[in-house]
Amino acid sequence: MAPTWMQTLLNPRRNWFAAQHYKALTQRLKNYGLRYEDLYDPMYDLDIKEALERLPREIVDARTQRLKRAMDLSMKHEYLNKDLQALQTPFRSYLEDMLALVKKERAEREALGALPLYQRTIP
Repeated sequence: MAPTWMQTLLNPRRNWFAAQHYKALTQRLKNYGLRYEDLYDPMYDLDIKEALERLPREIVDARTQRLKRAMDLSMKHEYLNKDLQALQTPFRSYLEDMLALVKKERAEREALGALPLYQRTIP
């Protein structure tokens, strides 16, 4: 857990700079129709990869479609239409609960001394 001064520094309700960052990030995600958790890279963190594999297929497909749409818009140097941007919810979570479960299971396996379920291999 982060110290209280760090939580205060990063809390958008208490820190003006954090609020401005939150607002800018929200707008950038809405421009491309992304959610914050879409930015997590499953190749970088194997817990995220495992959590994505456990999610229902519809959620993973929706994530893939959002990423494809964002890449297409970026290549065309365009943004989503304003009416579609208004419908976007960039900080609505779909991965957080499953990711917490995967991390909890990994920590439990490590505490019991079991072999890791997955290991990073560098090709």
